[in-house]
Parts: sequence; C-alpha cells; structure tokens
Amino acid sequence: MAMSLSASELFMLRLRVVEGLSSVYDPEIPVNIYELGLIYGVDISGEGAVTVRMTLTAPACPAAQSLPVEVEQKVAALPGVSGVKVDIVWDPPWGPDKMSEAARLQVGIL
Repeated sequence: MAMSLSASELFMLRLRVVEGLSSVYDPEIPVNIYELGLIYGVDISGEGAVTVRMTLTAPACPAAQSLPVEVEQKVAALPGVSGVKVDIVWDPPWGPDKMSEAARLQVGIL
C-alpha cells in the first residue's frame, strides 16, 4: 500500500510542481506557461500522483504536440511525484486576461 504524503509534504510538492511548470515556455511567447495562464489546475493525490489541467493559446497552436509532453516530463522528474496525467481542456478558452500581471507587462499588454 502506498504511503500518503503529509499536508506539509503535499504543500512542498505543489510548490515544486508550480516551479517545474514555470520552467516550461510557450515557443511563440517568451513567457512561461504558468504565468501565461495556460495552467487551469493542478491536483495532487495523497500518494503524489499529479494531474495538470492545461490549455493552449489556440487549438491550432504549433506547440500542441510538444507542450503537454514537456509538461508531463518536467513534472514526472520532480521528487515525490508518483505519476503524471496532463489533461488538455478548451473550456474556458484561453485569452490574454488569463495572463498574470507580470506576464502582461513582459509582452507589453497592459
């Protein structure tokens, strides 16, 4: 039977996952996908299984094949992660309003 992570271990794992997601960049926009607002949710089970709900800037995004794979690989490599599932969702549709203030400043959208 798998060991359950404590609340503090889950908290630290969530921080590592966010840090890992923040190291993935959209190839067309020089902003990481977390700040870009492409990550809609991160769920972590008590055993360290991570589910990432994310979207892309558009259904025809050139990175549609590579970004989810990169997200899965980055998260899977983190200590404490027992498995990763990446769900691509299209609702709600992504828009510049999903970007963090820092990301909007970085790309010149005020």
